[in-house]
Amino acid sequence: MLAKEPFTALERRAVLGLASLYCLRMLGLFMVLPLFAVYTQELAGSNVASIGIALGAYGLTQAVLQVPLGWLSDRIGRKPVILGGLSLLVLGSVVAAAADTLMGLAIGRLLQGSGAIASATMALAADYTRIEQRTKASAIIGASIGISFALALVLGPVLAAWGGLSRVFESTAVMGGLGLLVVIFWLPATPQLSEGGRAHIADRERLGEALWGRGLGILYASIFCLHLLLMAAFTAIPAVMTQQVGLAPAHHAWMYLATLCGALPGVALLIRGRHELEDPRPLLALTVVLTVIGLVIALWAVSLTALGLGLVLFFAGFTALETILPALVSIFAPISLRGTAMGIFASAQFLGVFTGGALGGSALHVGGALGLVMVLAGLTAVWLFGLWRYGRTPMTAV
Repeated sequence: MLAKEPFTALERRAVLGLASLYCLRMLGLFMVLPLFAVYTQELAGSNVASIGIALGAYGLTQAVLQVPLGWLSDRIGRKPVILGGLSLLVLGSVVAAAADTLMGLAIGRLLQGSGAIASATMALAADYTRIEQRTKASAIIGASIGISFALALVLGPVLAAWGGLSRVFESTAVMGGLGLLVVIFWLPATPQLSEGGRAHIADRERLGEALWGRGLGILYASIFCLHLLLMAAFTAIPAVMTQQVGLAPAHHAWMYLATLCGALPGVALLIRGRHELEDPRPLLALTVVLTVIGLVIALWAVSLTALGLGLVLFFAGFTALETILPALVSIFAPISLRGTAMGIFASAQFLGVFTGGALGGSALHVGGALGLVMVLAGLTAVWLFGLWRYGRTPMTAV
């Protein structure tokens, strides 16, 4: 439930600043998704498998460093960790922009991912806001991620048409610099650590409960699978658009814009359906199936109509799950473990990014589109079984 009481002036400033920070950071990272597989084919050392690994490389360092940097922010403060992470994002973007080999690009992506500040940023949002306002703050920050994803799919191809992949990475470095300015000049002074924050530190001893208790494990697995699908999709879809459908890279942005707009009514229906159901499993299963079916249709498309239909279904399912899953984590997790749970959730998400890039590229390299579809079908079967077996909502929150 969202609190009806408005934010205080400090809370409003802090939440808007953190939402802007998230949007700037994620916009730069998302912009390469529709471009990477097309623009890296001519680089030294590139093939379908290595391109997939390089695409997902930033997810590996994000996954590994998310929880340690969240822990470090408990010890030395949120802002120093966030400033350091944004500096690494800028450095990695500069390295990637200057790279003329796929290895150099992968190193840049690894450096970008080293700025793993999602858990520290969400912890800072909790520090700034009262308990009854935290769900609203999380919803606003989550919405900024969805907005950045939609903008990135349109803006990325436009920038690439202007100056290639290097221009996209240069723009990411600029956005990282703007994020530094937001932290330094816009965010209010960091408040004293709240009782909730102290409980978050103390409850590290309950890590097992945060990892699997109360149905949380399947939500972590779901965000892992969702981002695996996303990265696997973008190892193949740009090439499908260019080679199978005959759509020039300069026109990809318009296809993404049209299909994202077409997906919005479906996203709204799915999210509304979640609020009307006590048991989320049927809706989650339906959304997973829609996402995967849309991806399969897009992968096998030979016409603009089929490609558009596939992308509409894929974006509707993906965006709905991207909104629903973190909300369910906040419901499933005990109050004193929510900070830890969100850190684990972010790690699972970025591990899915790396795995999706590597697995999608390898499947395409070995078996083509059919091989990728077979891998995704197997993943979906396991995912749906896990949802039905472990996804029931806990009856109470503590």
